[in-house]
Amino acid sequence: MQGSTLDSTQPPHPVPAAESHADLRVWGLLTFLASESLMFGGFFAAYLVLRGGAAEWPPAGTEVELLLPTLNTLVLVSSSFVIHLGDTAIKQNNVAGLRKWYILTALMGSIFLIGQIYEYLTLGYGLTSNIFSNCFYLMTGFHGLHVFVGLLLILGVLWRSRQTGHYSDAQHVGVEMAEIYWHFVDIIWIVLFTLLYILTVF
Repeated sequence: MQGSTLDSTQPPHPVPAAESHADLRVWGLLTFLASESLMFGGFFAAYLVLRGGAAEWPPAGTEVELLLPTLNTLVLVSSSFVIHLGDTAIKQNNVAGLRKWYILTALMGSIFLIGQIYEYLTLGYGLTSNIFSNCFYLMTGFHGLHVFVGLLLILGVLWRSRQTGHYSDAQHVGVEMAEIYWHFVDIIWIVLFTLLYILTVF
């Protein structure tokens, strides 16, 4: 019966480590982003309802500047292309390229947040000045929180990339998840920029 003896050290159907639960993790992220989309959608709908019922929008004394937000938008949208280069690099087994592009993305995200903080400090109106300012600070602040979380994810990828073999052309789910989240942040900002700046000024 020697031929029928099973080797207990070898599972009958081994699962490659790089593929284990990868799809479930990505689907979990997508489910989370779907719920966040609904939350932002609620903000957008409330804003449009308030705007539609207002006699004057924005209220008198509430100036909306376009220069800094436009520059900030260019930085954030461009960072989506930059982070994709990092994903492309790791799929070519180029860890150094991953680090380079993710560091640049983190810098661009930080510039966006610094620009947003500077805008807050120079606007001349606060959270409770009027209904427009309340919507403005609530939506842009909530988005800024998401940008900050995205920066933490990117820094987490950079930290883990220090470990030899942690990311490779065969194992890069964490890199892809950070990229997906960052694209989500960018898409939400494009909608916010259109609603709060473009449609308000023009």
